Amino acid sequence: MKTSSLASFGTCGEWDQAAQAIDKTEGGSMVEERTRTEEFTIDGEQLIATVKELVHQGNIRRITIKNRDGRTLIEIPLTFGVVGALLLPTLAALGAIAAVVSECSIVLERVED
Repeated sequence: MKTSSLASFGTCGEWDQAAQAIDKTEGGSMVEERTRTEEFTIDGEQLIATVKELVHQGNIRRITIKNRDGRTLIEIPLTFGVVGALLLPTLAALGAIAAVVSECSIVLERVED
């Protein structure tokens, strides 16, 4: 009797490590990418304008919006070429968040050159 299970393929931790290694590869070679994280607090009214400005900077990998209690409201992963119409649904969600929160934190994951 032959039994098969996912356990023979490794643990979840091994899968996570493999996924991270794949994410870091480009064209079959390992690419070392340095990132840094920045966090600042803004008023809800400034949220959409601030996110638009950050997206246009181009060296932002991820934007996370948190409420006053530190709870993540939305994460916006950014890749090269994500502009314009592709951001419209995200901007609509940000508008809804901005209408509800009076103060929020923006956490940036920025790629260093």
